[in-house]
Amino acid sequence: MSQVDRYKPYKGAAAGWGALISVTKNWLGSENALKNIRAMLKTNQNGGFDCPGCAWGESPESGMVKFCENGAKAVNWEATGRLVNPAFFDKYSVSTLAEQSDYWLEYQGRLTHPMRYDAATDHYVETTWDEAFALIARHLNALESPDQAEFYTSGRASNEAAFLYQLFVRAYGTNNFPDCSNMCHEASAVSMGESLGSVLALGVVAGALRLLMHAAGMSTH
Repeated sequence: MSQVDRYKPYKGAAAGWGALISVTKNWLGSENALKNIRAMLKTNQNGGFDCPGCAWGESPESGMVKFCENGAKAVNWEATGRLVNPAFFDKYSVSTLAEQSDYWLEYQGRLTHPMRYDAATDHYVETTWDEAFALIARHLNALESPDQAEFYTSGRASNEAAFLYQLFVRAYGTNNFPDCSNMCHEASAVSMGESLGSVLALGVVAGALRLLMHAAGMSTH
């Protein structure tokens, strides 16, 4: 029997106690434990919501827990009870924040007020929504051509919000509107092309996955 023959399809749970401990730490650290345990149990469920971690499909037979370790962490980060208010930006300059890790920055919590950058002090300062929109309008109207601007919205925005946003961009006069998948998957598509071949780089990640699974003799269903 060869080494490959010893491997059989595995339908049990992945990860292990280490992953469970890590998820528990993130869950308790979210400072919103009761709400977030309910949210995790609605992740990828009928009547619930899609996991913010990725778009990997889940089988209806996969059980009550339909998320991985990183999915659980993503839910807890999104629904954290930690808040970043204007006092936080009074304390930290942008240069100081730039020295922190991405993990540290996200761990501080969610923004509570609209903020704008003040170059004179190197701090974000509180503003109002009216002031923020007026500032954006001044910059957009000062451009020689709408095509000098590029618009990007959040991958967490709803389809309805994204639809209205793209209408605004096209009314402004440009189609420079990359979606969040450009930011999320462009790097992985390029790196897959360099490591696995140019055919993979030209297709979407889902297409590349099908090719890989076909090469491994696995089913995509």
